[in-house]
Amino acid sequence: MNQRASLNVPLISLRRRMRLLAIPAAASLLTLASAQARTWTSADGTKTFEGELNAYDAASGTVSVAMTNGKVMKFQQDKLSDADIEFVKENGKADKPGAAGPGIAKSGLSDEQLLTRADGKDADKAKPVQVFILLGQSNMVGLGKVKGGDGSLEFAVKEKKKYPYLVQDDGAWVERKDVRFVQYMSGKGPLRNEWMTVTGGNLGPEYGLGTPLGNAIEAPVMLVKACIGNRALGWDLLPPGSEQFEFTDSKGVTWVHPGYKGSPERWKKGEEPKPIGWYAGKQWDDDMADAKKALADLEKHYPGGKGYEVAGFFFWQGERDGGSEALASRYEQNLVHFIKTLRTEFKCPDAKFVLGTMGESVKGSGGNGGKVLEAHLNVDGTSGKYPEFKGNVATIYTNPMAQGGSGNGHYGGKAEVYMDVGEAMGKAMVKLLKGGK
Repeated sequence: MNQRASLNVPLISLRRRMRLLAIPAAASLLTLASAQARTWTSADGTKTFEGELNAYDAASGTVSVAMTNGKVMKFQQDKLSDADIEFVKENGKADKPGAAGPGIAKSGLSDEQLLTRADGKDADKAKPVQVFILLGQSNMVGLGKVKGGDGSLEFAVKEKKKYPYLVQDDGAWVERKDVRFVQYMSGKGPLRNEWMTVTGGNLGPEYGLGTPLGNAIEAPVMLVKACIGNRALGWDLLPPGSEQFEFTDSKGVTWVHPGYKGSPERWKKGEEPKPIGWYAGKQWDDDMADAKKALADLEKHYPGGKGYEVAGFFFWQGERDGGSEALASRYEQNLVHFIKTLRTEFKCPDAKFVLGTMGESVKGSGGNGGKVLEAHLNVDGTSGKYPEFKGNVATIYTNPMAQGGSGNGHYGGKAEVYMDVGEAMGKAMVKLLKGGK
């Protein structure tokens, strides 16, 4: 069962939803007060089905019902009969403003608790799978070394005794049964489709961020990585709706840069563009298609999963744009549009977004890299520049974790950089999911 069930219809206004359910507008999630199986009826009286009220998300107007066949069905509340609306009103209770969403552990966890070894138990599969989509370029793909001497993950864990949550007492890698890791790349895959465990020759931030998510979230967790290296936000990953622009470089030459679906990457103003076998946004299209492929066949990618919710996005990117005057100057505008368009693409307006800066970029630095860093820092919800991102977008300043390495140099393959950045990103996501508290 995917995120948008067959009874889904356009949203009605938040004010109308609040009036129908007589709950305060600040409360976004209505949870079940007492389980009770019943027959539900569509507003037009033509459809009925059996199940228990699971949750009501006032932000999207979505009712979640646990069906008697074990699946979770989600649909818009104005498709329910008046009697069903009253039932939701009487049998639900409003969470406090800022309370954690479905599946987030109720009790607060310290940073130490977020980074403890998994208890070996399965997640509560009655809850929808909480999906986190990993996007970016080569460092998100993962070029940290798993095996080898100093600098590898094996060395960090077994010799330096770091990241003890990754290994069992006998030294074998832990396999989490509550976190699924799936990876696609430009139409190829799944390259990875397994319960999260250390395997293969390389790693990205997934082991670091997957651990706090798995420990904090009671529902099933699935990480879907869909990216490839050497891709620019201002060209390859340009989202739909992006417009063509002109840029005059330091030599005084004015270039035209295409909007979404335009080609080539740039051309001199006044000249006729000559399209190439690639277009602005091609990688966006590929990555979105890969992620949706994983979600469309949920049983294959999260066995036993009963529906899903796209809960958040992780983004680690910027090296390619930092090599271009034009793309660096446009990076912030493109990043804001990227975040908003992702939420629209996956119909998840409340999904959280966590990004990592380029490790070599230092606060206050100039040049193209400085412009990209400034953009990364500006979109953080605490900066105040974009009020709509408060409490739902977080930026991780990775320079202190980079060990002197650079994004373009893939941090020398040092596994600790990827793990430390991953841990920081994961903890930031948990904080956003718990209302920033």
